[in-house]
Amino acid sequence: MSDDRTTAPSIVHERRTLLHGAAALAGLALAPATILPARAQRPLPKVPYVTTPQDIVERMLSMAKIASDDVVYDLGCGDGRIVISAARRYGARGVGIDLDPERIQEANANARSAGVQDRVRFRQADLFRTDFSPATVVMLYLLFEVNLQLMPQLWRQLRVGARVVSHDFHMGAQWPPEQIVRVRDKTLYAWTMTEELKREIGQVRAAQL
Repeated sequence: MSDDRTTAPSIVHERRTLLHGAAALAGLALAPATILPARAQRPLPKVPYVTTPQDIVERMLSMAKIASDDVVYDLGCGDGRIVISAARRYGARGVGIDLDPERIQEANANARSAGVQDRVRFRQADLFRTDFSPATVVMLYLLFEVNLQLMPQLWRQLRVGARVVSHDFHMGAQWPPEQIVRVRDKTLYAWTMTEELKREIGQVRAAQL
């Protein structure tokens, strides 16, 4: 049996203050010009390829409340199993992004085998040079440091109502999760892009001009 516990902490106050403390996180001013130089000086650690167990894939999809009209982006998609599962089980569309051309080739082959090649596509690309704005759901299994660097990009690009689910790595105090699920030795985190958060992002950016 799995150890499956869910918590939903109150985050209203934390969300009101998260953007005011963002500058402490490597100069997170929500502007690429302030983020990219720091990233160039301190290269991010390489994310190892570790497959996600299928039951964890299913739980992540459940936490994201996937529906047939969703567009699921998997950042660091590996063999493509998350977006393939979203397409096969829920009828959603999906986009997988990975730096490794072998993983992209494998993911395309897996999509053809699953018969969902018309609903998913895979791209070899740098996450930090990718537009996530079409996504209604973003799936992550990266590293904590990578999540932190991606966070302002997600804040800028994702629409209100978009959901983010991360396997094992959270976003720090700047974006506390709405839901935390433990399954065996795995921890899953979930967030939703809200109108309040988008409004506060706009206010902070305007104040910095």
